[in-house]
Parts: sequence; C-alpha cells; structure tokens
Amino acid sequence: MAAPRKDNVKNIIMDVTEELLDNHSLADISLAEIATKAGISKGTLYYHYKTKEEILLDITDRFLDQQWNNFLIWVDNKDKDTSLHRLIKYVVEKNVQLIGPRIQLISEACLTDSEVRQKLIDRYSQFQHVIATKIAERTNDNDADYLAWLCLLVSDGLIIQNSIENPNIDLDNFIKKTESFVEKFEN
Repeated sequence: MAAPRKDNVKNIIMDVTEELLDNHSLADISLAEIATKAGISKGTLYYHYKTKEEILLDITDRFLDQQWNNFLIWVDNKDKDTSLHRLIKYVVEKNVQLIGPRIQLISEACLTDSEVRQKLIDRYSQFQHVIATKIAERTNDNDADYLAWLCLLVSDGLIIQNSIENPNIDLDNFIKKTESFVEKFEN
C-alpha cells in the first residue's frame, strides 16, 4: 500500500529525524525507523535519502541557513543595538541554541564521514567570514577574523559542555560575562 502523498516529504523526514536525534545518536537510528515514524515507505525514504548522514546534512543546512538569515536580519537592523559586544553575544547565544543537530554533526565529522566533515568546514568558513565582516564594520582593529573564530569556537565549547551536562558551567552566565568582557574593550 502506497504512503499518502505529502507536500514536502523531505521536510517531514528531516523533522522526524530531528525528533529522534533528541534522544538517540545517529548510529542508533535506522532508516526503517525514520520511514515508519514519517509515515512513508522505505522506498520513498530511499528515493530522497540514501543514508542517515545525508539527512543529517540537510537538517544542518536547514538550521544553518535559518541561523545565517536571522543573523543578517538582526545585524543589519538599524533599530537595534548591534554593537560589537551585542554581536558577539548574539552569535554565541544563537549557536548554543542549536545543540541537538550541531553535536550530532560534530560527532559525525570527527568520527566517520569525510563528506560531513568537509560540509561542516565549508559552513564554518562561510559563517566565520560573514561574522568577521560584520565585526570589522564595528571596530577599527584587524582582529575581526580572530574574533569571529573565537565566537564559533566558544560556541562549540559551550555546546559540548552542555551536551555532557557539566554542572560547573552556567551557559547563560558565561555568555553574559563574555558580552561584558568584550564591552570593556570596545571603546
């Protein structure tokens, strides 16, 4: 029996996989489980995705595209305070909110898949460049590249600490202190 026609099967597959990733690692999820939860046949799933890693890449792209667009809208809004310390806070705060898919992607990139690794490296480079450009617009020094990478590296570190449930780090407080620290050197 054919699965009912759905408008955007790829989005449904990504949504279901994302839900499963909230409680399981990518290795613990099967394509059959994804198909069942999505209400589609395995053939339909295989038509759109050959591997779980392909689904993870699309989930990550979707999140990063949304994050990228939100960042550009926020940073170019003339009605908001987008000074350097606020920009750095925004980047770190928003990156840390993407813990689920991000930690899975980092894990896959580190442990197995070179395609995932290259995709992640490419996305980091793109996002770093945009952040550095926006930092350079707000500062007179030549440290924009460094500060952009620092934002991304701090974000990843906080994602890892949150994922291992380190009780010694208060993410919100850490982000606030980072913003205050940068603000001291802004002028």
